[in-house]
Order: sequence, then C-alpha cells, then structure tokens
Amino acid sequence: MIQNIVSVALLVDDYDEAIAFFTQKLHFNLLEDTYIPEQDKRWVVVAPPGSTGTNILLARPSQPEQAAFVGNQTGGRVSFFLRTDDFWRDYEAMRAKGIRFVREPQEQPYGTVAVFEDLYGNLWDLLSPVPE
Repeated sequence: MIQNIVSVALLVDDYDEAIAFFTQKLHFNLLEDTYIPEQDKRWVVVAPPGSTGTNILLARPSQPEQAAFVGNQTGGRVSFFLRTDDFWRDYEAMRAKGIRFVREPQEQPYGTVAVFEDLYGNLWDLLSPVPE
C-alpha cells in the first residue's frame, strides 16, 4: 500500500490576503486558485518553493463556528513545520518582510529552529535539521 498526505487545510479570513502573505512574505508558490460556484468558495493551494510533498489548502470557514478557529487551529501549539536548507538565509529574509518571530533561533539536538506567526497568528517552526 502507498499513501501520502497531499494537503493540509489552513483556515483563513480572506483568500486574497492569505495568498499575498504566503506568496509575497514566505515566497510560497500559488499552485491553484479555482472558484467553485456551487459552494461559493475557492480551492486555493500553496506550497513552499521546491516542495514535492504536502501542500496547504487555504480554506475560508464554511460555517460560523469555524471562524473562531482562524489563527488558533491547534490551541496555541505550533501547527506547521517549515523545513529549510538554509536557516539563516530564510530567517533574515522573513524578518526583513515583517514576519514576527515569537521564539528566537535556538540550536537544538535536531537542528536550528525558531517559531514565527503567520498573518492570523498560527505558530510555525522554521527548521533546519542537523545534516545527516
């Protein structure tokens, strides 16, 4: 059996502001932006440059009770883990673009890591693993 996780949904208030954040500040690629008229929603998919794995589906809440979870999808825990081949390059570029880091870089046994917020307050690790 072969299986893989293709997409992970991220709740967003507004498709266009989320697209702008991910493509302009994090340099993600916009893979798809398709309007689905029957549901009055868009299928918006982004992924980091060079990624061949899981992508992110930017999803606007479809029910009022879902709106409360925008920016807090995992109860304040780190939600996403962005792996990079050059930690300091990406860390400095992200800071220059106004990305807010809530935990400064630290050397850990598994690599260099810092925690940043996306535009809604979800927490992300920027991670450069120790070379094998």
